[in-house]
Amino acid sequence: MRTALVYHEDMTAPRLLWEDPECEIERPERLTAAMGLLQQRGLEQRCLRLAAREASEAELGLVHSPEYVALMRGTQALGTEELRALSGQYDAVYLHPSTFHSARLAAGAGLQLVDAVLAGAVHNGLALVRPPGHHSQRAAANGFCVFNNVAIAARHAQQKHGLHRILIVDWDIHHGQGTQYTFEDDPSILYFSWHRYEHGRFWPYLQESDAVAVGQGRGRGFTVNLPWNQVGMGNADYLAAFLHVLLPLAFEFDPELVLVSAGFDSAIGDPEGQMQATPECFAHLTQLLRVLAGGRVCALLEGGYNLESLSESVCMTVQALLGDPAPPLSGPMVPHRSALESIQSVRAAQVPHWTSLQQQDSAPVLNPSTHSPEGRPSPLLSEGPEFKAAAAQATVALSSLLDRLHLRPMPPVRTPVALTSRDTALALPPEVPHQDGSALKEEMQSWASLHGALAEDKAASALGKVLNLVDRILDGQVSSGIAATPASAAVATLDVAIRCGLSRGAQRLLCVAVGQLDRPSDLADDGRNLWLNIRGKEAAALSMFHVSMPLPGTTGGFLNFLLALVLPLAYSFRPDLVLLALGLDHGLRDPQAALLASLLRAPAGCRVLALVDEESTPQLAGVLAQVLHGEAPPSLGPLCVASPEDTQALMHLRGQLEPQWKMLQVAAPA
Repeated sequence: MRTALVYHEDMTAPRLLWEDPECEIERPERLTAAMGLLQQRGLEQRCLRLAAREASEAELGLVHSPEYVALMRGTQALGTEELRALSGQYDAVYLHPSTFHSARLAAGAGLQLVDAVLAGAVHNGLALVRPPGHHSQRAAANGFCVFNNVAIAARHAQQKHGLHRILIVDWDIHHGQGTQYTFEDDPSILYFSWHRYEHGRFWPYLQESDAVAVGQGRGRGFTVNLPWNQVGMGNADYLAAFLHVLLPLAFEFDPELVLVSAGFDSAIGDPEGQMQATPECFAHLTQLLRVLAGGRVCALLEGGYNLESLSESVCMTVQALLGDPAPPLSGPMVPHRSALESIQSVRAAQVPHWTSLQQQDSAPVLNPSTHSPEGRPSPLLSEGPEFKAAAAQATVALSSLLDRLHLRPMPPVRTPVALTSRDTALALPPEVPHQDGSALKEEMQSWASLHGALAEDKAASALGKVLNLVDRILDGQVSSGIAATPASAAVATLDVAIRCGLSRGAQRLLCVAVGQLDRPSDLADDGRNLWLNIRGKEAAALSMFHVSMPLPGTTGGFLNFLLALVLPLAYSFRPDLVLLALGLDHGLRDPQAALLASLLRAPAGCRVLALVDEESTPQLAGVLAQVLHGEAPPSLGPLCVASPEDTQALMHLRGQLEPQWKMLQVAAPA
């Protein structure tokens, strides 16, 4: 089993013992609803189930003071009024006689998950825990949080396993100030948080939640805050934040482990966040994180207070950890202006510290601060008629969305990749079958008649297998496939595959051609096919649907093109099928090809057909099969900076294409 699920029913024991409108949303049903849906969907059964253990007081001491731990230990013997009085000394906290036990289990669950992943027992996992942790500080409970579960897990990974670089991604809608304070002077921890901020007028009302807070001392540049200054941020905004802020820094940082403070109050329908990101967005975010750190991703539950939205988002995250296809994203892929302003601010604040941002031409910001000192109108729990009306609308939208999700079954994960080549022994996952099927002879002959290069038996046989794979992918029988084609018929086979895919029901088809593979001259430029040629003769956007770029000569340049051009185009276009064609002269190293294939899985719901030359190495087919099956891609190795020529080519293409493809934007229009 590749994914661990850590849980203990004792964590459902703490509950509010008095009336407190601010705290009543943090309730045991948050765990039982999420676990119930995981079981109903059959996801729990596919995971390695681990019962959470209590963290020892020494382990809690990795982050918290002995006096604070002793104080929390003493709550086990307090009565209701004493618990209420002590709770009142903290901000948005309630204590219960079982809180200390539950909080130790929550912290211990993170430790178990980290140990299982770093020992190689599983690839990744989720700890379904409460109370949450990311607001808790060295000597203070805060915002429902008692012990900082993620911070303790990070220190444990450093001390027990000797890790030197850990990435913490906090997608909860509230700023995890406790985590930030713990690591703000530590360059071995890269902490990224997005959060509802509203220019400092949303809880916890801290200036250090703004973009200009980048860490202290040696840790400057290793705290990354992306403040959302408006509610209503959606899928496009979250993806833009990953593509244009988090992932460039993460690849440069090169983490050995990714920890996720997985708060789902940032999802649609939540009373805290008032955001519009749909549950399947978290599957996409998780897929993108799995290309880092060899796929070693440990997610720990934080917030999330709409039970339906929380449960669906948890399921989507676990599906992505398991390697399942992510459902297509709903809604327009156009970031809000406010989101672009925030992205522009955080890039400006971070650019002195990161080479990957210095290489990208970003619009200047004279003052990256978004803080405003005026008032505090947004409490931890929003109230009032406007909020209630918006929450009701979000609930209706969520219900409609979930109905659509249930009508889109994903292909069986057992057979996500099919191979057409049997001539070499490949290092394949055990579930990956070889594909023997072919299109019907009459059908294959009809398509082959379009090109003389397909008249030979060898080329026609390969074409028949390609057509069969296109049909099976679009019919939902398999998620993806790999086919070998003769070099003499590579362009013709690709042309027929495009036409076949469009005729078989693909509304939008993305073709990423790597090498000297020319776009068919008579292919209609009707918006249904986006052609992206890597290793083209020059950087040119011949139309918004025909883009050519040179192959960057360094790992830094290659990553810049992937994150700042290829993926934003793919997410803007939202293809039903991706054809990844690697010509004989493609020029990619195997890890580069694997990363490209892995990243292209997400925008297309994993519907990727890779066409490789029959003379390609068996190692290439093997590594492609592994990533299309859902494994993490191998590391690219040391990050070498992009050449000035590659940077200039990228900026030239972005300037041409930004007006049409809004996901390319990294700053608000002037």
